[in-house]
Amino acid sequence: MRPVKVAVIGAGPAGIYAADILTKEHEQATVDVFDRLPTPYGLVRYGVAPDHPRIKEIIKALRRVLDAERIRFVGNVDFGTDVTFEQLRRHYDAVIVATGAMADRPLDIPGIDKQGSHGAAEFVSWYDGHPDVPREWPLEAESVAVIGAGNVALDVARMLAKPADEQLTTEIPQNVYEGLRANRAKDIHVFARRGPAHLKFSPMEFRELSHSPSVDVVMTEEGFEIDDAGQEAIQKAKSTKLVVDTLLKYLEKEPTGAPHRIHLHLMQAPVEVLGDDSVTGLRTEVMQYNGDGTVSGTGEFRDWDVQAVYRAVGYLSSELPGLPFDHTTGTIPHEAGRVLEGGAPKQGAYVTGWIKRGPVGLIGHTKSDAKETIESLLADVDTLPPAPAEPDDLLDALRAEGVELTLLENWNALDAHERALGEAAGRERIKVVSREDMLAAGRGGAPGA
Repeated sequence: MRPVKVAVIGAGPAGIYAADILTKEHEQATVDVFDRLPTPYGLVRYGVAPDHPRIKEIIKALRRVLDAERIRFVGNVDFGTDVTFEQLRRHYDAVIVATGAMADRPLDIPGIDKQGSHGAAEFVSWYDGHPDVPREWPLEAESVAVIGAGNVALDVARMLAKPADEQLTTEIPQNVYEGLRANRAKDIHVFARRGPAHLKFSPMEFRELSHSPSVDVVMTEEGFEIDDAGQEAIQKAKSTKLVVDTLLKYLEKEPTGAPHRIHLHLMQAPVEVLGDDSVTGLRTEVMQYNGDGTVSGTGEFRDWDVQAVYRAVGYLSSELPGLPFDHTTGTIPHEAGRVLEGGAPKQGAYVTGWIKRGPVGLIGHTKSDAKETIESLLADVDTLPPAPAEPDDLLDALRAEGVELTLLENWNALDAHERALGEAAGRERIKVVSREDMLAAGRGGAPGA
């Protein structure tokens, strides 16, 4: 195959895996991995709870990929603003879109837009120190509802329940610590529409919910229903059985009198957020199984006294300028990773990761997804017209327009600065939050935390 120059949009796991597989499968491939943030790693850096350092171990593997000779990281470039798809195609033979999913999927119930009702993704971005979200977060509610039955719901509940001082072993920035220290939440209520066998929690994360000595996990028999479909799910998947076993342990465990409590409510579907302008409660409907694993409402409703609501019902990808987008699925239409426009492949355009298949599966699933896309690209190489200009010409043009690019050496400087901040406080790292400070650290400056 002839040499090929490829641009990847998005430096999270999906984009980095795609670059890795391509350069290993094609010895004459070079890849520039762009990201709108000054840093790589995407949701691993800005979507994983700070008290889950084991998951962040994946950064070590991603870093080895970025160190490869034919892969270049180019940060602080906003696709659609600083550079367009058409511009990229003039400098690269192909473009792979791997922008993931950062927005909250909407929950269409009355009152969801009241003050005190939040998307979980926004909260996650705040406590992970994302530079594009406000530095402060309202944490006045003493009783909080979290809607969802996946790992993000667990992360939100745990971060709201754990005292701030227990987070001082993590990489949270100072503004997040100060915010959590002022948090007034005592009771966190997690609501799931279905029963034990249909929860989407990872077993390890679910067990860790009770690891804080300051938190009791409270579970009652109400909603603890397992239908035939649930029994089948338990028998088929070890992870499902482990989740149900953990639920049973929570059900049997006596409360310790801890100052914070996470309450688990099964078979409860949210139907309305209550209050005039601000949240004063959540109304749920008791659900029942239909015999096939699905559930329907019973017509029995219950009101919960909460002052804040977090919806953790899934992430959603955002539409990108110059590329087709399916607003129903929140994905870019494709066939085996080839972007489809009007039902036909868009020349030189490929997609991988959550914006390709939706925000489902764990980080490891992204590898097989990227492999399919790269196989399609490699099959098309000889039919792709060579780009008339060089990638370096584009980077020079961006610099001339005032875009401050961050390359791997800049990330290395920022990384070293964050580690130095952490070392001074007896921690592994303290994140730098503002974009300006991140760029200054990348230049070798001395910004604040």
